[in-house]
Amino acid sequence: MELAGRVALVTGGSRGIGAAIAKDMARAGADVVLTYEQAGDRARSVVDEVEATGRRGLAIAADSADAAAVVGAVDRAAAGLGRLDILVNNAGIFPAGPFEEVTLAEVDRALDIHARAAFLAAQAAVAHFRDGGRIISVGSNLAERAAFGGIALYTMSKAALNGFTRALGRELGPRGITVNLVQPGSTDTEMNPADGDHAGPQRALSALGRFASVDDLAAMVRFLAADTGRNITGAVFTVDGGTNA
Repeated sequence: MELAGRVALVTGGSRGIGAAIAKDMARAGADVVLTYEQAGDRARSVVDEVEATGRRGLAIAADSADAAAVVGAVDRAAAGLGRLDILVNNAGIFPAGPFEEVTLAEVDRALDIHARAAFLAAQAAVAHFRDGGRIISVGSNLAERAAFGGIALYTMSKAALNGFTRALGRELGPRGITVNLVQPGSTDTEMNPADGDHAGPQRALSALGRFASVDDLAAMVRFLAADTGRNITGAVFTVDGGTNA
């Protein structure tokens, strides 16, 4: 029970990688709060699975593009479960399309969700952390290597997490708070299934020739959240089967 007695907040935890992280942390002993934008039924289902492990669970409706909602969710998580030890910035979108057709509204939304929300959530979380807290963001291997066209906005917005992680890790180090970034590659989710129409080209880019499972990502996040990650900060871990090798 590596996370026994700790409380974690996972943004965007109603599905995909976020849901896997939330459930994995509960199995490791943590009480878990998750945020969701619209998928209330899915969020409650994840909470049910968290509680089935004997841990406490809580779902909070919060759009990560809404600055006030982001901060409010962090404060509600700490108040609802009595403390906060781990923040996982997972909420994300995948804007894609020709560069010339990207609108200002799309730019703002991608940056708000991927960069501003991570910044504000971390800022709110450290006010509740005891020394030794954990901040882990979920980025993308595409932030380091754009393997195909049409993703300039996505790549730019996810790349911001790299600099943020390194700088904040340095700043919060004296408090024993670690800050790290996990960058998934192609991962088998509802949005990007391993047997989908676009899976073949993605698999061909991977050195291992396969998609990751959501549990692969959850395990990496848990490693960083537990005491095993106590001496790791300002670091980036790319979990993409060697796509960026």
